[in-house]
Amino acid sequence: MLVTKYVFQPHGDYRGQLIALEEFKDIPFRIKRVYYMYDTADGFVRGKHAHKNLEQILVCIHGSCKIKLDNGYEQKVVPLEKPYEGLYVPNNMWREMYDFSEGAVLLVFASELYDASDYIRDYDEFLEFVKNDKKE
Repeated sequence: MLVTKYVFQPHGDYRGQLIALEEFKDIPFRIKRVYYMYDTADGFVRGKHAHKNLEQILVCIHGSCKIKLDNGYEQKVVPLEKPYEGLYVPNNMWREMYDFSEGAVLLVFASELYDASDYIRDYDEFLEFVKNDKKE
């Protein structure tokens, strides 16, 4: 499974650090939505879904977490521990976010506006979707 992790260019000096992200330059798609998760309860797993069309970049801007990616054929766990790293998650990829450190903030850049019909929330349905998508 190919996993793309971006390392964003920090700009800083004695005052601190700054990261600037631009669509099609640092983010490989047009950004249509930005949201973030915080105060995730200990031991709780977020996500547990896939998207038919939406692409994302995940950045743990404070603290750390783990992302489990599953393309229907193989799985991989990717830690996000640095605020200058972003994980690209393509469409047709099951994702689970977990093991959030205390105070963790996970920022998400999305290629599409929220659309409930784009979500696949049942894992067996996801596996069927991926299998049918490979046939086409």
